[in-house]
Amino acid sequence: MIPCSTLLDTLAEGGYDDRLRHVYCCEGAALEQARTRVRTVAEGFLRTFERAADTPVGLFSGPGRTELGGNHTDHQHGRVLAASINLDALACAAPNGTATIRILSEGYPMTEASLHDLIPDEKERDSSAALVRGVAAKIASLGYTLGGFDAYVSSNVLGGSGLSSSAAYEVMIGVTINHLFCHDALTAVQIAQIGQYAENVYFGKPCGLMDQMASSVGAAVAIDFEDIDAPEVRRVEYDFAASGHALCIIDTRANHAELTDEYAAIPAEMGAVAAHFGKAVLRDVPEADFEAAIPELRTELGDRAVLRAMHFYEEDWRAADEAAALTAGNFERFLQIGKASGHSSFMYLQNIYCSTHPREQSVSVALAVAERALGGEGMSRVHGGGFAGTIQAFVPLAKLDAFRARMESVLGAGCCLVLSIRPEGGIVLID
Repeated sequence: MIPCSTLLDTLAEGGYDDRLRHVYCCEGAALEQARTRVRTVAEGFLRTFERAADTPVGLFSGPGRTELGGNHTDHQHGRVLAASINLDALACAAPNGTATIRILSEGYPMTEASLHDLIPDEKERDSSAALVRGVAAKIASLGYTLGGFDAYVSSNVLGGSGLSSSAAYEVMIGVTINHLFCHDALTAVQIAQIGQYAENVYFGKPCGLMDQMASSVGAAVAIDFEDIDAPEVRRVEYDFAASGHALCIIDTRANHAELTDEYAAIPAEMGAVAAHFGKAVLRDVPEADFEAAIPELRTELGDRAVLRAMHFYEEDWRAADEAAALTAGNFERFLQIGKASGHSSFMYLQNIYCSTHPREQSVSVALAVAERALGGEGMSRVHGGGFAGTIQAFVPLAKLDAFRARMESVLGAGCCLVLSIRPEGGIVLID
């Protein structure tokens, strides 16, 4: 921990520039924005909690994530390829000597969670308070003695965008508690699992583990969830900055509310196919057995469940092939597989729009406009859970300005974010 006044002085002198440059992949004006954001968070902490300027504090970060391959495979214990990005939930925090966690996120009311009451609260479902309580409860259940703390949080991970603002928030809380009260004993994988527990049990969303794992571990990672309690995590070494392409996330600005049931139907239907064979997840069902049973599965569960299972088997292999392509330095092969992933999500997984709202197809429109703007180069695909939110595109640098202009002419100014793969996951940024 470092006195907040010292942190601010060092920041003003440029003493953290190398750290910020590395973590946020920034230079020039972007580096100045990173400095300003850190200063705002630190000053916000002092002001909000009326702390003395020399209060020892730490800065804690949980990044958003981008899914590079493996759309809706994690909850079936499949394989994914994902990466952390240079947007994050950033907190300035310090113990407060009580048994209450107090968190003020910019733009939201104060969140409080008592360490004497860590059971799930139905009134908190779908709220950040549920995530705080869930993360604290899980860590406490592992035998750690927690204390209260105050935190001021700024997040630039778009909510409902497919960049997983919830995982960024969970990982940020996990890293904070781990550092303040657990002597940094929890691993990145454990922090990811803790975040998933909070989201499943306390928040009420039946998500897989990919989002939290990509956020917590960081950089580009290939993850195999065959053993869900001990997933195989392998860093994929590839210099995306040297690919000649920009990573763009396009916010379709569709209404993301009331979609939990749509998301939940995907693992439910895939799980129903697995249950036909007496298994819990599709990873445990041989693909040949599934293929042989398609006629009876159509009768028993309907065509959509069958198509979604088809997507899983193909997407599971694609995620592994994408990781292999990047490891071999074959970016064109990576793009080809990514295109196939996008087509499968549209045709088989069917997470592009809700059939109950046929007039609302913002993701479909974004994909169509992106495909035309790319003119056969690069790649675009649905990003994240689908139905609303974002699409992902890898755009040749020579086409970036024209591509962004075209997307924003249809979807609105500022919809196209140009991001970088962040080299670190959930971290103590400054301490």
